[in-house]
Amino acid sequence: MKMKMKNKLNKFHQVIFGTIFLFENGKAVEYRYLKDSKKNPRKIQIENIQKVTVGWQHEAILTIEGNVFSRGEDIISQNSNEFINISSLIEDTNDRIIQDIVSGYQSIYLLTSNQNLYGIGLNHYGQLGFDSKTLQKTEKPILMMKNVSKIFSGSTSIHVFLLNLNQELFCCGWNEHGQLGLGESRKEETKIHKLTKIQNIPKSKIIDIQCGYYHSIMLIENENENPKRKLYSCGDYQFNGLGKDENTYEFTEIKSSLFENDNILDISVGNAHTLILTSNSKLIVFGYNYDGQLGTGDTKHQLIPIQIKLPKLRFNEDISNYHISCGYDKSFLYYSPSLSPFSNLEEDLIKLFRRKEFCDISFKTKNGEIIEAHKLILKYRLNQNQIEKLQEIISKKSIKESNQIFEMIYSNRIINPILYSEIKEIINLNEKIEETMKRIYLNENENEKDFIIERKEKKYKFPKLILIMRSELYRGMFLSVTNDKSNKVRDYSELSNKSFQIFEYWIYSNQIKDGIEITKEIIDEIEIGIDYFQLNQTNPNLIDLLINKFNNQNQNQN
Repeated sequence: MKMKMKNKLNKFHQVIFGTIFLFENGKAVEYRYLKDSKKNPRKIQIENIQKVTVGWQHEAILTIEGNVFSRGEDIISQNSNEFINISSLIEDTNDRIIQDIVSGYQSIYLLTSNQNLYGIGLNHYGQLGFDSKTLQKTEKPILMMKNVSKIFSGSTSIHVFLLNLNQELFCCGWNEHGQLGLGESRKEETKIHKLTKIQNIPKSKIIDIQCGYYHSIMLIENENENPKRKLYSCGDYQFNGLGKDENTYEFTEIKSSLFENDNILDISVGNAHTLILTSNSKLIVFGYNYDGQLGTGDTKHQLIPIQIKLPKLRFNEDISNYHISCGYDKSFLYYSPSLSPFSNLEEDLIKLFRRKEFCDISFKTKNGEIIEAHKLILKYRLNQNQIEKLQEIISKKSIKESNQIFEMIYSNRIINPILYSEIKEIINLNEKIEETMKRIYLNENENEKDFIIERKEKKYKFPKLILIMRSELYRGMFLSVTNDKSNKVRDYSELSNKSFQIFEYWIYSNQIKDGIEITKEIIDEIEIGIDYFQLNQTNPNLIDLLINKFNNQNQNQN
């Protein structure tokens, strides 16, 4: 069976006997090691997948509805090759909607929408937070801790870190090599059965903790420092890459000149090696290298960070569109662009939709408060019957719950799984916000386009929402809290008619209009225009598209 993978790759996860690829459309395929069959991808028969996580011999899948399906001998003894809905095994029926999952070596951690954490699987080192003498394994999720905000573990890790809502860090599990960061005095305690608070951690925001078999790497962020992101590690240096050549049983900073004046974008930890990707396009590695997993071209171990040469990137994109992923003894660099040109586009659109001048449909909450909605989103996500159904739902909700419902409709994100379960039948969350805006405005009535550009005494109307997506200048203008009601810019007069036609079409569609011959003069004109209006931060970049088309024209002529 051959399968063409046309959808955009979101993430992939390395199982000990294969790899699972997760795509943006919520579908997944897997390559599994099977002795009697070809190594072709096989579709996973679960829809609306939002996350995949893997351990030593298990996989777990989280759907956008908040269900978790898992398989594997270390989790489910019977039917280990079939996916079982493990979230339905939680005894508290009000706690079965899951918002996040993380796998350890032989266990799975489930974070519910009520911020309660459950564990399932093996507990032989106390990695589920209970005495391993009385609880070796559980095939039903068991409540570990309440008021949890984040979970940190890893596919080769027999330990786990939990961050609570007060930003306090707790841990449990295997600690023979000091990988829990509890300090020298606790290093000899092989098993930490009870969740234990870690005292000596940096006073900064914890972004991520990556757990290997023998060590842990913590990424923290402090807006007032430079660089604002720093790395800390703990464990035995002779067993793994701590980024230093000495043991450290508390989280201590990894110091290297490679990190100076640079921002860490992504980290990933395997069994005993670590990879780091920075904003200056540096790929930094350290740790065990028996199988060449560091990409140095040899099998020599590296105790302290070294930089390796990045391969020639296939895409003319910002390095932030690339990510790293470590398996047990291998490493990957892969391309997965963000869903929109700006990382906080959705948040900005939500702010814009809250502005009264853009709201024209009113809903009343159960307490009589009025919440106003944006017509242009609702009319393309919902039909009239669905809008009426939405009004019925809002009439039974608080103002806080109503705002969360509209944020889910506006932004295509699952903000509250419980509320989502009530509205999922009337909205389509597979449609990306930018694609929605493009479709709205390419077909919208001219009178709905509400920003005027004057050029050579002729007026052109453009949609504010599209301009926000294309330009930092317009974005700041329209989202400003000032009372400036100006809606005209007069500085496009220098563009020729052909250049302006290209410019206008690209603003709407992100594509080059067919039938126009590209010349060096047109490229120079547009380059000046998009630089002035700060329109060169979008993806794809208009100038890159024009240069590629110009080069293709010349090749065809020759």
